[in-house]
Amino acid sequence: MLDAVLNFLNDGLAHASWGQILVYMLVVTQLTIFTVTIYYHRCQTHRGVDLHPIVQHFFRFWGWLTTGMVTREWVAVHRKHHAKVETAEDPHSPQIYGIKKVFWDGVSLYRDASYVKEDLEKYGRGTPDDWLERKLYTGHPYWGPALMLVISLALFGVIGAALWAVQMIWIPFWAAGFVNGIGHWWGYRNFESADTATNLIPWAFWIGGEELHNNHHAFPSSAKFALRKWEFDIGWVVICALQKVGLAKVLRVAPTLDVRPNVRLPDADTLKAVLTHRFQAMTDYYRNVIVPTLRDEAAHAGENIKAVPRRMRRALADGGRWLDNEGRDRMQAVLVKRPTLKTVCEFRTRLAALMEQRGAEQALKGLQQWIREAEESGIRALQEFAQRLKGYSVAAV
Repeated sequence: MLDAVLNFLNDGLAHASWGQILVYMLVVTQLTIFTVTIYYHRCQTHRGVDLHPIVQHFFRFWGWLTTGMVTREWVAVHRKHHAKVETAEDPHSPQIYGIKKVFWDGVSLYRDASYVKEDLEKYGRGTPDDWLERKLYTGHPYWGPALMLVISLALFGVIGAALWAVQMIWIPFWAAGFVNGIGHWWGYRNFESADTATNLIPWAFWIGGEELHNNHHAFPSSAKFALRKWEFDIGWVVICALQKVGLAKVLRVAPTLDVRPNVRLPDADTLKAVLTHRFQAMTDYYRNVIVPTLRDEAAHAGENIKAVPRRMRRALADGGRWLDNEGRDRMQAVLVKRPTLKTVCEFRTRLAALMEQRGAEQALKGLQQWIREAEESGIRALQEFAQRLKGYSVAAV
């Protein structure tokens, strides 16, 4: 009898080898990641994909079992993040709290934000509110992880406690810490979005596609996060597979930019495309106008472009939005010495303001005026950009 108890404590019911335990951990943690990225994020928060009720109920159960998170709370916190991004009201911005706080203690920031009832009412609308949600998933969120601990111990014996612990920290570390922290601090950017979101790596499979965070902030409602030919989003692969068997329906993906040739003057289609692809337009402006101008002026002065610090060069992409007062002063000093660069940066500021202007008629007139002045500027890079910009259109699906 004692031997049987000891064997159970050592091996559990599964009698699994270390290789089998590793496979088990990869499967269950990836399922939890898919629950977060496909169900909580793309389906419930942004409505980019609609999941079959069977799939939704599975993800609801799995999220409750392996994280104890409440759908309404997760949705509300993330929607507020987008609405108040990089401000004092952002639940988890490294710009506000610092990268160390968000990376190592992001879960407490999430927990604090989830307690704000006014935000749950404002940002958590449209999430499940049935009997099962009220009485079990929301009513007893910690029962899930407790049940998961029992299952782990039963399957694997004492080692099951360690496996359970890994499961419990998986989402707090990779989502609350890594994506919310590193994803607003380090990486590459396809789009000059109005925040600091970055893509961590172009091949997004370890955390379900959430690695492509800059792409997501540029087009939040898109069910597909990979937006460049070389990028890969494993979450999108799963969604496509579910759609093929009738278990999901893609509602939105990021629109494609088209450029029409020989457009004489910007029209309503141009304005629609510029507003839809505003972050792409600002990215194009930085890469095709500001950087070449900076390089030409540096060469004319007998300098290398690297004479301007990298952080300062990057600040030119967003008008120095994330610089402190001292940094802005240094940027102005750089611009004073480079009049052409100063001019193209002023054009950038005006273009960004146009994209925030309300009223289609006024916005179109402003865009036409901006194009006209850019073409008359005598600055070749600016003229070429204006020529391309007025041909912008949203590609037909």
